[in-house]
Amino acid sequence: MRSDACIGVLFAELHFPENRSLKEKRRVLRPLIQRLRRDLHLSVAEVGDNDLWNVAVIGIACVASTKVDTARTLERAIDQIESHGEVRVESVIRGEH
Repeated sequence: MRSDACIGVLFAELHFPENRSLKEKRRVLRPLIQRLRRDLHLSVAEVGDNDLWNVAVIGIACVASTKVDTARTLERAIDQIESHGEVRVESVIRGEH
């Protein structure tokens, strides 16, 4: 079977400047991850800095028919994260396969 699907992967380091505990971090991060999954149909998980209260690394994966569609969807994910008032995107690493 031949497939022309494209897989996009993104890692984003997020900063939570107002948080003072892991509980506050989870209060902000959990709905953000759920929204990305629901609205953009992405696979999303916290993949790093789980034990730090003001930083998180999330991994996002996307499958689309073209690289353009994959890049566009991942860019929309970053836009959604940046529009959230309690989170600041510190860095982003992207990859496509």
